[in-house]
Amino acid sequence: MKQKNVLILGASSEIGNEVIKNYLRQNWIVYAHCNNNFKNINKDLLLKKKNLKIIKSDFYNNKQFNKFSKYIKKIQIHSFVNLVGYIDNITFKNTSIKSLTKSVQINAIAPLIIQRDLLNKMAKNKFGRILNISSIGVKYGGGEFTFNYSYSKHALEFLPQHLKKLASKNILSNILRVGVVDTKLHKRIKSKNMSKRVQLIPIKRKATKKEISDTIYNLASEKNSYISGEIITIAGGE
Repeated sequence: MKQKNVLILGASSEIGNEVIKNYLRQNWIVYAHCNNNFKNINKDLLLKKKNLKIIKSDFYNNKQFNKFSKYIKKIQIHSFVNLVGYIDNITFKNTSIKSLTKSVQINAIAPLIIQRDLLNKMAKNKFGRILNISSIGVKYGGGEFTFNYSYSKHALEFLPQHLKKLASKNILSNILRVGVVDTKLHKRIKSKNMSKRVQLIPIKRKATKKEISDTIYNLASEKNSYISGEIITIAGGE
């Protein structure tokens, strides 16, 4: 490929910043999606305007999502990484149709529709890498304040049969279940005792952002030539 383009959804997270760096180091053109505010993207990265394109879109706003979707359809995307992770801090006891629907729409439905729309060009180009980031919470039924988040990630893990068949066209699609990572994200979750949580991890520490971002790049770039249709866990042995 003369020019390699990657679309990263939820790119303004701490892990997202590290993933952007990995692709830029390898001379990819990065289309980085963020919800509303791109100020969370590292300032040094924002200076790389030539290879970094920032796109803002709220996936719960249908008008914004449709605009985003039309824009992306015009681009040849070779790699798709979905890092979207909306957390509402609502317990299962207090959840509602509205709150659950919002989590599923943002974290699962919108990313699924976007990757669906990329497939024709990937097939024509005979290259595509698709990676959806899920959560170890799916395995345990979610935390007290992250039920809706974990439920939406569970929905995200349902890979369409059509995607699996496209492996014959060199379109490889996988799910990466991520455990506890050393980021500020956990501070947004109510009543979360991280010391106790870390003790549940066999390796007895959080993953580093680099460990996660390197795994993402290895699965969602030309470095991956054979892994497809898998749910892979990176969670320190959990």
